[in-house]
Amino acid sequence: MNKPTLIVLKALVWIACLYPVATLAYGAIVPGSPFDLGPDPTGKIEFATGLAALRLLVISLAITPLRQLWSKLSWLIKFRRLLGLFAFFYASIHLFAYIGLYAGFDPHTMLADVLKRRFITVGVLAWLLLVPLALTSTTGAIRRLGGKRWQQLHKLVYLSVCLGIVHYWWQVKQGVLTPMPITLTMTALFVARPILTWWKSRNTPKRIQPNPA
Repeated sequence: MNKPTLIVLKALVWIACLYPVATLAYGAIVPGSPFDLGPDPTGKIEFATGLAALRLLVISLAITPLRQLWSKLSWLIKFRRLLGLFAFFYASIHLFAYIGLYAGFDPHTMLADVLKRRFITVGVLAWLLLVPLALTSTTGAIRRLGGKRWQQLHKLVYLSVCLGIVHYWWQVKQGVLTPMPITLTMTALFVARPILTWWKSRNTPKRIQPNPA
């Protein structure tokens, strides 16, 4: 891929990633607009940021299977770190909106919620798992950790996204199926990984060992 095309694609990815927070900001500044936050602005902010974080995590995890399916999509790897960092950005807004707008920065309220409300407990755990991943997302961190250890650490993203989906299910009312699409998508990605790994190993030509003289 040539550099101008890559620059354009990166600009589009930035615009797409910033769209949710931009619409929330516009809705807060311009009441009555199509992006108005409605009668429950705190709930709207929490839902939009949480969903954005989950979607971006799932999209970033879909990059590897897509590259395995079609080698011409190998350029997608250039966007995985950006998507992951934006997912952490939205997860952080989601958490700190709860801390500021729901808990009122009261540590006693936050501790009671974490201990008593299971959806908050798993949500906080999901965010905590993303923290070391965001802190080690730089090229320097990869070099210091070493590729193998870095890859092992970043497998925590799978646990984080699973906890995030559980957090989503436990937060909605019984019978509400809005978390189903993202749950099915993540399930498909989990199933696809071992299948694609097996398929790739089967179709990779084996190196012929030379016969000893």
